[in-house]
Amino acid sequence: MEEELLLVDVHTGKPRSVASQVVAAATDEGNAHAAGEGGVEPELQRYMVETQSSVASDLSDVDTELREWRRVVAHAAREAGAGVAALATAPLGGAGLISSTPRYQRMAERFGPTAQEVLTCGCHVHVGVESDEEGIAAIDRIRAWLPVILAISANSPFYNGRDTGYASYRSQLWMRWPSAGPTDTFGTAEAYHSLVSSMVESGVLLDEGMIYFDARLSRRYPTVEIRVADVCIDLEDTLVVAALCRALVETAAAEAARGDPAPQVPTSLLRLAVWRAAHDGVGGVLVDLVSRRPRSWIEVMRDLVIHVHDSLEEFGDIERVEVGIDRLTRVGNGATSQRRTFAKTGQLVDVVVEAVRRTAGR
Repeated sequence: MEEELLLVDVHTGKPRSVASQVVAAATDEGNAHAAGEGGVEPELQRYMVETQSSVASDLSDVDTELREWRRVVAHAAREAGAGVAALATAPLGGAGLISSTPRYQRMAERFGPTAQEVLTCGCHVHVGVESDEEGIAAIDRIRAWLPVILAISANSPFYNGRDTGYASYRSQLWMRWPSAGPTDTFGTAEAYHSLVSSMVESGVLLDEGMIYFDARLSRRYPTVEIRVADVCIDLEDTLVVAALCRALVETAAAEAARGDPAPQVPTSLLRLAVWRAAHDGVGGVLVDLVSRRPRSWIEVMRDLVIHVHDSLEEFGDIERVEVGIDRLTRVGNGATSQRRTFAKTGQLVDVVVEAVRRTAGR
């Protein structure tokens, strides 16, 4: 699991460019307190950091470690005079300060305002696979369900001082990168790697690290990396996302092993489904990619749970998911929570401060 977290000024609510201090302090504290085999790294902008969990098979272990890394980063941020918030966009704008690493500086030079303005925080789920072929078989079969994962996680309604009207505006900003978003089916690992090579050789992307598909083969690990989700304020939502992503990959691998064909959903329609999920989140409608018509989000969500039910049961995650869906039905997701806070006070700084409190587990 990887969580990108926003660093903020708790007095003004605006982003704070203290990532280097936070990474150094959090790494030292994480090592001292045995926070796990994961870590903390800088990201494109100096307003954010990324935490990484260890490899685990039990979601309770992932829960424990992610909470510990949030605590460690929160303490390091306080030492740097800032707070850390699990918000997928910054409600109040920053100046677009790019990290000093040569690669990030080259990205800023090439992509200009996109690199400076796309201050977004996502949640990435890595699921182990036995081979690249199994990974591509899974990616081809999970693509139609990824909009539901986005809807659950949506946690970015505010951007640059206003309500955007979206539950996940992060996803809309992210699509400004030329390699981001849904993909066609690949069929084979060879076809996937050929496309990735062609995209890099086109000269547009700096390297393979800029392959920003909603789901991709990881460059560093033997995993499918699902990247469609916003970072969530509540780790309970994060763990529902993780459970569903693992179950999707496991179900897809089993389907491929049986010889079941991948669903042929046109990418143009899939992009519309992603847009609807980003706009409505939970509480509205999603595009049902079977009927290709709008349906209530909870009906589509229940179809997803039925689709992966056997895998959820195998991993012992079915109760966690059912409880999580019930919670989403009753109280909503991160976007709902942010708007609820803003409705009470009319101040975006209060949205940020509340997110800092909850991210730190207080």
